[in-house]
This record gives sequence, structure tokens and C-alpha cells, in this order.
Amino acid sequence: MKPVARWEIWLGKWAGIMLLNLLLLAVSGAAVYLLMQWRARQLPAEAREKLHNEVLVARGSLKPAVDKTAMEEEVERQLRERLKDGKVAQLDRDFVRKQIRERVKAQFQVAAPGARNRWVIGAGVLKDRLRNKPLQLRFKFFVAQSISSGTCFGAWEIGPPDGRRYAAQQPSLAADTFHELPLPPDLLDENGDLAIDFLNYNDTALFFPLDDGLELLYPESGFGINFVRGLGIICCWLALLAAIGLSAASFLSFPVATFVSLGVLVVGLSSGTVKQVVEEGGIAAVNHETGHVDTPTVLDLVALPVFKGLLKVINLVHGFSPIDSLSTGRSVSWGELARAFMQVVLLMAGAFAAIGIISFTRRELATAQGTQ
Repeated sequence: MKPVARWEIWLGKWAGIMLLNLLLLAVSGAAVYLLMQWRARQLPAEAREKLHNEVLVARGSLKPAVDKTAMEEEVERQLRERLKDGKVAQLDRDFVRKQIRERVKAQFQVAAPGARNRWVIGAGVLKDRLRNKPLQLRFKFFVAQSISSGTCFGAWEIGPPDGRRYAAQQPSLAADTFHELPLPPDLLDENGDLAIDFLNYNDTALFFPLDDGLELLYPESGFGINFVRGLGIICCWLALLAAIGLSAASFLSFPVATFVSLGVLVVGLSSGTVKQVVEEGGIAAVNHETGHVDTPTVLDLVALPVFKGLLKVINLVHGFSPIDSLSTGRSVSWGELARAFMQVVLLMAGAFAAIGIISFTRRELATAQGTQ
């Protein structure tokens, strides 16, 4: 009989763990899905319709186009002008560049008091598909200074500037909160672009972030298939966890392997701290005025490259949020699922699997361990 190779034993153990994970994930996922559908039927008709339009749906997202290349060119031009000032030249160049970049970005993000601000969202290849579909405008803003009433007042004009436009007055808008405005179909122009004008009727400026301040939501697919894709990303995470635990157990005793696996998870959950260290340029002695370490120590010089590499590795796994997407009715696309499989399973889990297989292959089995 041909002996079984060590790598086959390791992969067999991992496959067995994943079969259990898939079984438990399928049972729990089916239970959650059925409970959601059952609870949705208990709601009043109006609430049920809102639930199916905003949560139990898979919506894609389009955001205003920003020419980042032109923006960076403008930042560098203003930086060269500012560096002609001797006082500015003595400051940290990265800090000055960051301040200029924020000011340039403000041109696209700030709606001045009593002024009109325009964004253009291009549908691209989706223009024919979305032309006759009901859409939703999702937006969030911040205020430059507090308002006595606690809410803001504004108006939207959406559609082709020279054609039929949809107008909506909104007398009560809370800051730092997501709002959704339903839009009628057929508001795209012949090029598939949607012009969005906001009239700021307040005495203070409103700040719409580039990342999530304004986006156009459109129906992409049903909730069921979207739920399955979300479970697929969770399955990729479980594959990585199984590879980490099995890799540690390949060359460590059970208590130590458990401790090491938990340590890896803690590091993975500390992405906020790691990101903060990278942004500040050091671990301690941060200048609170600039938000950056002015005089890095030897420890900072050694730790910073390590933290940068660690952050890139963590982002390979943290770059997915199926729970948030499902709870807000966002689409978990097939492309996102494929990217999760490649980054989390093939790359990360594959790296831990290689470590585990090599360690298990070189380990001498059935040896007695000495005790103190």
C-alpha cells in the first residue's frame, strides 16, 4: 500500500474542518434567511415595502467622478508656490502637502452657504439598463459649525440641466446621518450622466465627503443571491482561520498553538491601531498640532516599516464587509467574492498552509515530549 504523504494528511485535516464549517454556515445562514423572510411578512405593508426597497435587495453604487490626477497636479503646483515662503519651507513637507490636498478636495466637497453645488455621476455602460429604473440618492454631510435648530435646510434639483429635472425640498436634514432620496426613472441624459444640484439654504457650509458623501444606488439583483455571496465571503474567512489554527498546530503543542492563533487574530483585529501608527509616522511623541511624529526615534524607524507591511497584509483580509453590505441593502458582487477568494483563500490561507505543510513534513511524529 502506498503511504499517504504528509501534505495530503494536512490538506485532509483542513478539508475536514472546512466541511464542518460549511455545514454549520449553511444551517445558520438558512435559519437567518428564513427568520428574516418570516419577520418581514409580519410587518405592515408600508414598512414591508420600505424593507424590500432598502434592505432586502442588492443595490449597486455609483459615485461622482473625480479627476485625481488633475487634483494631485494642482496640489503639487500649490505646494511649490507655498514653499517659496521661508516659514512654510521649514515645516514638514508631507504635512503641508496634506493641508493643501484637503483644501483642493474642499472644492468638490463643500457646499457654501446660499450657493449651488453640482456633482455629476456617470452611469457608463449601465446607462441603458438604469435609464428606466427607479434610483435612490444616498448622501451624508457635516456642518462647519453648529446650527441652533439642529437640522439643515436644502433643496435638490436632479436631471439634465437643459431637460426635465426632479426637484425636492428637504426642510429637515440631520448632519452626520445617511439620508436616502428616492428618484423617479428617466433622469439620465443621453450620455448616461446624472447631474445633481444641491442648494444650501443655511448660514453655514455643508461638507459632503468624497468617500461616502454622495452616491447613486440602483437595483442590481435579488436579496437571496446577494445573501449567498455574503456567506461565500464569510466562508473565505473561515478557510483562513482554519489554515491559521492548523498551521500553528503543525509544529506547536495544543496550548501554545491556541495562544499563537489567538495572537494572530488579535493582531488582525488591531488594524485601527496599526493604521494610526502608520499615519502618524511613529509610536509615541506625536505632535498634536500636526498629527505627525516630528522627531522619530530608533524604535519608530524600525517599527514603521514593519507596521506598513503588516497593514498591507491585514487590508487583504479586512477589505470586505459582507455584513455591512447585507444590512444596508448593498450588493456583494461576484467580482468582490472572487477577489475575496484570491486574497483570503489563495494568498493568505495558502501562505499559512505552506508554513503548516512544511513544518508538518519536517516534524518527527510519535516522539515523546520531555516534562519538567
